[in-house]
Amino acid sequence: MYIKRRQFLQFASSTLATIGLSQWDITQQGDKYAKVLAQNTPRKLALLVGINDYPTSSLRGCVNDVQLQQELLIHRFGFNPKDILTVTNSQATRKGILTAFEEHLIKQAKPGDVVVFHFSGHGSQVSDKPSCDEIALKLSKECANSTLVPIDGQNQEGGVKQIMGHTLFLLMSALKTENVTVVLDSCHSGGGKRGNFLVRSVGNSNLYEPSSEELEYQRQWLKKLNISPQEFVDRRRKSIAKGVVIASAKREQYAVDANFSNFRAGAFSFLFTQYLWQQIGDESLKRAILNIGRSTKVYARGSKQIDQDPEFESNFSQKNATPPIYFTPLTTQSADAVVTKVNGDKVDLWLGGIDSQALEAFEKDAIFTVLDTKGGTPALVQLESREGLMGYGRLVNTTQSRPSSQLQPGILLQERLRSIPNDVTLKIGLDDTSLDNNALQQAKQALQSIKRIEVLPLGITEVQYIFGRMTEAKYQDLQKIKSPKLPDVGSLGLFLPMLNQIIPNSFGERNEAVNGAITRLQPKFKSLLAAKVVKQMLGNTSTSRVAVTTSMTVAGSTKILSETYPTRGVKKVSTETTRPAPKPVNSSDSNVPKLSLGTKIAFEVRNDESVPLYVSILVVDSSGDMAVVFPNDWSVSNDAALLDPGKRLVIPQTDVDDFVLTVSEPLGFSEALIVASTTPLRDSLKALKDIAKSRGLENTRTLVPVTEDQLLNIADTLLNDLDAGTRGGITAEGIKLPTGIRGVDTQKLAAMAIAFEVVGK
Repeated sequence: MYIKRRQFLQFASSTLATIGLSQWDITQQGDKYAKVLAQNTPRKLALLVGINDYPTSSLRGCVNDVQLQQELLIHRFGFNPKDILTVTNSQATRKGILTAFEEHLIKQAKPGDVVVFHFSGHGSQVSDKPSCDEIALKLSKECANSTLVPIDGQNQEGGVKQIMGHTLFLLMSALKTENVTVVLDSCHSGGGKRGNFLVRSVGNSNLYEPSSEELEYQRQWLKKLNISPQEFVDRRRKSIAKGVVIASAKREQYAVDANFSNFRAGAFSFLFTQYLWQQIGDESLKRAILNIGRSTKVYARGSKQIDQDPEFESNFSQKNATPPIYFTPLTTQSADAVVTKVNGDKVDLWLGGIDSQALEAFEKDAIFTVLDTKGGTPALVQLESREGLMGYGRLVNTTQSRPSSQLQPGILLQERLRSIPNDVTLKIGLDDTSLDNNALQQAKQALQSIKRIEVLPLGITEVQYIFGRMTEAKYQDLQKIKSPKLPDVGSLGLFLPMLNQIIPNSFGERNEAVNGAITRLQPKFKSLLAAKVVKQMLGNTSTSRVAVTTSMTVAGSTKILSETYPTRGVKKVSTETTRPAPKPVNSSDSNVPKLSLGTKIAFEVRNDESVPLYVSILVVDSSGDMAVVFPNDWSVSNDAALLDPGKRLVIPQTDVDDFVLTVSEPLGFSEALIVASTTPLRDSLKALKDIAKSRGLENTRTLVPVTEDQLLNIADTLLNDLDAGTRGGITAEGIKLPTGIRGVDTQKLAAMAIAFEVVGK
């Protein structure tokens, strides 16, 4: 489909009106900005600010956000490294940030230049009584203005030394160019730790006063810009100063530091930059916003729940229709990585375009295609190790290889083969806020005795789920967000990593013993692990070269709920068969379809390849349970999953199949996982046929009930079927894969996801 959720801009403050930002209807107006091609501007300037080392509430991913943006601007948007100024940690005082903005951006930028300002760190609020008239109260319901918190901005004596939204408005106004993009990855909705995440906010129950120094700084800029106080208020209420402002969360939501497989960053910054590495040349602003938005919800639905809706605000006129740099259509090819250093046949890579859910499959042995300027495939690089998003590999010895002297920093790479170990594990954290030391030790010992389960401390690395007890405080919090069917206080079960959602059907009775709870949960762990194994293949919708399209529809109609296809495979499809992107019906603000209980749905898969494809469809619900939807014809041989070239497949077929697909509980976000492969699914199909035969269903076309143990076996056999190196561990190019590693080839596999939200009637 397109990926998943976010809408854009709330500067970590009160309402948009409080900081002079009006609501902008992206989906109605975005297309007109996307029609303008990138212009050759005289200069592209960027100021990137990231603060981890706050004195009283440190963060961990903000400096990495700066690197994410820096690599993106250099390698995808053509910035000269000398024109990018980074200000981090001890440098990022209030004075340091303001001076850098004045000297690097305001004094240097000329009309037509591109300017980018990025801030990652804490956000907060201060009192804004001077602007608190009747209109402001009606719009915002409070007299507050958002702030960016510099490293010295937590001292409240004489007012907080923070940078107000009003100040940022004036600084943007002072720029001599209209092509301005401001990105803010901070919030003000509360501080401290949330499960496995850190919240980027200095939470205060009372509003502090801004410092006199800050207010005097604003008065000086009003004088320089010849703007009266009332005109300043009027401008802020009308729109932002100029260009575009993108913020990571609404004011009542969290903007968080997150763990991404041994890499810490802002959840928004990582997903935002990763998407832009994948953006292709003709993609519109409207679709870019939708894609970045949906990517967050996919991230949220899976192993990492974040309630975070970024927002977007623009100030463009017909006279000034140049889009901001991040939403300018690109002429270069999409990329998953870029060469940063070459030493002989050794190659350093920046893995900025790798999907967050697939990053674990790029520890080592993954293979990349090296792109030349004409889009050819002159060489391959094999990954040997990874630290965060830095990869270290070698130029492999194949018939396509070219001398390493011709491989230069800045050359882009695309994923060819990802490597998935045979022993993928499920990572479980323990909630030390609800379990005492004795319970923590019992849980750790019991979980460590289960194969393919890793027990990890919170806040250090990525975990998929948290084992803990339902406390009165958690119960009250979950009630506020209307979480369905809450378990009893005192019961044990599984939470998503922010502790703001539970895994349905994972909690037992009140005051259950820890060992008993973990024994009870063992089938659930297998089901969750099976889903993770399959999802290791996913995230290749943007990298696969297989031409296939999948849609989810309302059964018996042509009403498309959502659609997905590999963007690198779409070039093979003729314009006659390519369907425009659909507008999902009854969708949330992220365009993820909301389906009521009892809704009947169907899936359609269309093979636009010149060769047959073997198809499998699985659905993972909000509790982590997985069901096999297709194949389902147990009376046929190995061709049961086969889809011929140019043909389409509808599941279920109303006049043939003995079942219907009806949306049922549990409520929450579910995903349909669609696998299309040029490789026959022999092992997984045999496993499914054996299950059908054991239940006396071998001569039917129906869904077969599958246990948790069987799901894990099916997931493993499916990966075996798709393994590019099963024949002696050798790929088509003659590259040997290590024992215990399965390689999933982008030229042979498309693994796609369609997300939907199950809601009550």
